[in-house]
Amino acid sequence: MNRPLIISDCDEVILHMVAHFKEWLEASQGIDFSLAGGNFGEALRWQESGELLEPDEIWKKLGGFFDTEMDRQQPIDGAIEALNTLRVHADVVVLTNLVDFRRDVRAQQLAKHGLEAKVYTNQGPKGPALARIVEEYQPARAIFIDDLAQHHASVKEVVPGTTSLHFCGEALIAPHIECAHKAGHAEARIDRWSEALPWLIGQLEETAA
Repeated sequence: MNRPLIISDCDEVILHMVAHFKEWLEASQGIDFSLAGGNFGEALRWQESGELLEPDEIWKKLGGFFDTEMDRQQPIDGAIEALNTLRVHADVVVLTNLVDFRRDVRAQQLAKHGLEAKVYTNQGPKGPALARIVEEYQPARAIFIDDLAQHHASVKEVVPGTTSLHFCGEALIAPHIECAHKAGHAEARIDRWSEALPWLIGQLEETAA
């Protein structure tokens, strides 16, 4: 039997992103960032005018952050240790929504923080990408971890046998995002690695049994 496979998102699961993005925008880009309304599309405003950034301007700022500021990103508390513990029991890969040319930079970024893992890049819903990874590994069981509910819905639609954990380790956004567990697309919602690790090990032990 092949080993189980854990497919984890990166930003807000392994590494903080939004908090560092906010710091960079407000310190050097003349932009205020607030998710008080729970809508990322309405979170960025020009400091001088108070006007919302247009969608294409938001994407440019996100691209600029990943072009120049990835060194700012620090691990979610307990993430690196938890994933390295899980590697004893399962294969662990990262599925991140970045453009493909940033794949190697993301892998190097994670390695600097102590996690050696194969990185897959994706744009859009993650179900089709996860299906390709599962086809490659043929795991005994696949477990998917992500902070965004829409990706859990996509995975459940495309690869319905996948076990999903909705995890968001960033306190700035965790209260504002839709819960995939409540929507029926994830088996659990846990936002701390100290609680997620035992849950995940329990899932793997069920597979081994």
